[in-house]
Amino acid sequence: MSVLARRLVATVGAAMALVAGATACSSGSSTGTGKPAPVGPAAGTIDWEAPPITQDANDPRQTLIHAFEKAYPKITVNLISGATNTDTLRSTLTTQISGGSSTPDVYDGDVIWPAQFAHAGLASPLSDYLPADYWHQFAPGLVSGATYQGKVYGSPLYADEGFLYYRKDLLVEAGLPVPTTWEQLVSESRTLQSKGLVKYGFVWQGGAYEGLTCNWTEFMSDAGGATVNSDASKATINSAASLKALTFMRTLVSSGVSPSSVTTMQEPQAMSTFDDGQAAFLRNWDYAYSNANTPQNSKVVGQVGVALPPTFAGRSGAGYSTVGGGNVYLNPHSKNIGASLAFIKWLASPAAQDILAGQYSEIPTNQSVRTDPAILTKNSVLAVAAHTKLIARPSQTPQYPKVSQAVYSTINAALSGSVSPSSALSSASSQINTAVSGGGL
Repeated sequence: MSVLARRLVATVGAAMALVAGATACSSGSSTGTGKPAPVGPAAGTIDWEAPPITQDANDPRQTLIHAFEKAYPKITVNLISGATNTDTLRSTLTTQISGGSSTPDVYDGDVIWPAQFAHAGLASPLSDYLPADYWHQFAPGLVSGATYQGKVYGSPLYADEGFLYYRKDLLVEAGLPVPTTWEQLVSESRTLQSKGLVKYGFVWQGGAYEGLTCNWTEFMSDAGGATVNSDASKATINSAASLKALTFMRTLVSSGVSPSSVTTMQEPQAMSTFDDGQAAFLRNWDYAYSNANTPQNSKVVGQVGVALPPTFAGRSGAGYSTVGGGNVYLNPHSKNIGASLAFIKWLASPAAQDILAGQYSEIPTNQSVRTDPAILTKNSVLAVAAHTKLIARPSQTPQYPKVSQAVYSTINAALSGSVSPSSALSSASSQINTAVSGGGL
């Protein structure tokens, strides 16, 4: 999982007001007429602002630039190393672009930014410049998450997705298969706990923060529900499907399958509990596999498997995996749109995506690379990622931070037992409807 995306789940709530001023003073078009600005030649110098993609010194940004400049010798890409903290990056870009700066021409940002940045005039609609078949190369969940009011604003660069991690050794010892339904996971957890093989069955992110919105999106979607309607104009969270999902989540805690502390857990706490050998199953992002197999971090090295998320019994296929990761955006004030578009298109190409996946083990967004047998053999996570069923958070509204806060605060209250699941959903629905009627951030 990228540095940027790992910061996101802990900080999105703090970002609610950062683009407030931008809405009033920016237009979504470089020309100010609502029409796409002239493209111009694919030549010259462009600035790319991007935070580190990986968590160590072996970062792919310069590798990508060198490969691009070799393929496009008339274009020079100047890297501006962006802040790793999502809120800081968002604030910096908002200040620059809302002030009319043409720098950076191209920038990386989180997958939940499209509606917020489009509404505030901080990103150009790429679908005005790129043909419809350009978007066919991506997994559908990635494109829908980058769309606002019928236009696509972000070109998917790399993906982060939720996975189920499990203790291979414990399942073998108990003669149990990898669970494919949530009901099966509960049953197997209780079996392992009753045999004294493990303290907890399942750990996940239940704290009152963005990570719970991700977990909720998966459980709710598995049950057939949705937080908002298709255009994010109305809450649909207060439904029978949502009640099924939330009741199940609450039962995980009340039954002891998940520890009571799961209601405060974020990614590091859940991962630490699993890596310490205290839990049989873990929901986490792609980086958790590497962490669990690093001796200085983990007591379960070599004993961990990764699988598609489960779904509820009676539902077809695997469970849903929430979309995380990063998109590439175009500054509406760029003075070199031709070169910027050439770079954006190349970053989505098999050549660039193979670098990200093959050399750096990032989950690619290009479907042909996601399913390339040569890539699937790189590690277990990439092999599973080729088959994930992606679902976007309800970020197609510029009020997404408020929507997410409404979700994670009310769902967390139900998990902790302070309110009933039905009351939590009613409250969430009311708060979401208030939020989505409020315009931009």
